[in-house]
Formats: sequence, structure tokens, C-alpha cells
Amino acid sequence: MRFIDRIVIHCAATRITQDFTEEQVKESHIARGFRTWGYHYYIRKDGRIVTMRPIGQMGAHAIGYNAASIGICYEGGLDALGKSADTRTAAQKESLLKLLHELIPKYNIKFLSGHRNLSPDLNGDGKIDSWEWTKQCPCFDVYTEYSQEFSKYQLCYQWVE
Repeated sequence: MRFIDRIVIHCAATRITQDFTEEQVKESHIARGFRTWGYHYYIRKDGRIVTMRPIGQMGAHAIGYNAASIGICYEGGLDALGKSADTRTAAQKESLLKLLHELIPKYNIKFLSGHRNLSPDLNGDGKIDSWEWTKQCPCFDVYTEYSQEFSKYQLCYQWVE
């Protein structure tokens, strides 16, 4: 089993008005040169959790962080006009929380982050500010959403290496 200490949350960057199936995720990743889908889990708008890549296999979802991380993506992330927005349905929020409750203790996760928080720290102040994001994904603040829920695990939500 590979060493895992991180979970990175992504959005599919698809409009709330369109469906984006797990098959379409796979096709888009193959078109970008991946062997298959890059995420370990995908959460559909109806809350269904789709297992994609096996956990034991390194993902292809966050350059520089794939070796020790689990990638979770949810369908959506853009409003009807194509602008970044937290489009998660109640079912998606519930499923993501359930999945995190399962994975964090199972793999002794130390780092929980949105993909945007992996952007470079351009001003070198030790934190990633919104103006430094190379992506908006996952279109919500992981720290605000989960820091209270998972406080007993003393997770780091944003890091700079």
C-alpha cells in the first residue's frame, strides 16, 4: 500500500445546468493524456459516490501531490453562466462529508485541501491567498467547511512546500 497523508478536493468545473457523468470524466482525462480517470472518487449531483481509481494506485489530479494523496471530485463547480460557484447539492455535501469521515481516520490523513490551495505562494508569506490561486476549484473554502467538523484530527488545511 502506498503512503497517503492528504486528501485533495476538486470540482469538475462543469455548469450546474449540465450533467457530467463518470464516463465523461474518464473520456476527458484520457483526452488529456491520462491512462484513465485521475480521481479516486467522484460525487454526482444526486450524491452517488463513484469509485474511480483504486486507492492503492497513485492518482492524476494534483501535480506534485499525487503520490501521497486521495483525489475527490464533485460534479459541478460552475453556475449556469460558467462562473465559479459552490454548486454542491445537499446530497453532494452529505456524501462528501460521509466519505471524509470514512477516509480521514482510515488513512490517518494530515492534510485536507481544495485544489486551489495547492497554488504557488507567490509572495512567500506562507499562505495561499485568493489572488494566488491558479484554479478556483473546488469553489468553496475547505477550511471554513470542515475545520470544525474534523477538529479532533488537527488537520492542516492549506500548506506551502
